[in-house]
Amino acid sequence: MTDYTEALRDLRRRLDEAATYLRVEQLRDMLPQLETEASAPELWDDPDRARSVTSELSSVTDDLAVFARIADLVDDADTLFEMGREEGDEATLAEVGATIAAAAGELHRLELRALFSGEWDDHDAVCEIHAGEGGTDSADFAEMLLRMYRRWAEGRGFTFEVESIAEGAEAGISSVTFMVRGKHAYGLLRGEKGTHRLVRISPFNAQGKRQTAFASLSAFPFMDEGEVDIEIDDKDLRIDVYRSSGAGGQHVNKTDSAVRLTHLPTGVVVSCQNQRSQMQNKEKAMQILRARLADLERQRRIAERDALAGPKETAGFGSRIRSYVLHPYQQVKDERSGIEIGDVSGVLDGDLDPLLEAFLSWERANATEDAG
Repeated sequence: MTDYTEALRDLRRRLDEAATYLRVEQLRDMLPQLETEASAPELWDDPDRARSVTSELSSVTDDLAVFARIADLVDDADTLFEMGREEGDEATLAEVGATIAAAAGELHRLELRALFSGEWDDHDAVCEIHAGEGGTDSADFAEMLLRMYRRWAEGRGFTFEVESIAEGAEAGISSVTFMVRGKHAYGLLRGEKGTHRLVRISPFNAQGKRQTAFASLSAFPFMDEGEVDIEIDDKDLRIDVYRSSGAGGQHVNKTDSAVRLTHLPTGVVVSCQNQRSQMQNKEKAMQILRARLADLERQRRIAERDALAGPKETAGFGSRIRSYVLHPYQQVKDERSGIEIGDVSGVLDGDLDPLLEAFLSWERANATEDAG
């Protein structure tokens, strides 16, 4: 007869920890006040305040509902375990195992959510991939990364949109901008910023030699216009219209409506070619440009703060974050968290969650050490 005592004790411990980091008691006290504010007729006289209140109410309600659902599962498992043990009923004990597994799965998702500590972690993400050193192999690697992130996003039920793409000279892509829409998309993808390295026998080398190729990824949160306090003067913009490049179809529309914006003071360049009209492409490009400029401003403030605090040994945005080795052995290794995965094909097919979660855990552990 299976003894679930330790498993249930572990679930209770994790549930108690969740109550602490979710601030469950505080949320329960806040809920009636938020419900009152949200139902006030005059609330929408101030749209910004209204959006803030309704968003906070939704978040509090969701957190409490998830916690209550897990607590109910743990209580059910406890009750079933006592019944099954007293009656010696294997069928009931099997149900205990299934209920514990369900509760553990819900707790894992809740614990992951608790790792999102950034101000913009719940936002959609805009990402850019650029081929680096390695010639044709780097362009091919950039396309492999694009496919990897697409497969990952679609596997999570997120929306994946390519905004602009530039083909490589011989194969692959030289650069691409894409958007991932979904809960905590930016929180999950911000840890992917940096340089990625591929080691393999090159399919583009006639001698079959091993080749190392690099590609970089940048990510920033996509924000609605009301969230970005960035003013862009028309005289600071150069606007170019050109014909879309790329594969068409699922990638981009093959029309003459693609728009490239260059922000002259910063040199930031943003392209959009996925919308149906030139006007729509320009509007989307402007949204992405504002988000890019807001991200630059955040990075500037972080750099100033870090300069005051002194040098740190943590990885910077431009450093190598991960290696994908296909020869002479098979391994994906993240240079920050130290996680190693032998199934390289699985990772490149979109099985990224273990790497993303390991980064978030590593980040929290380092933040705790710094605070200490």
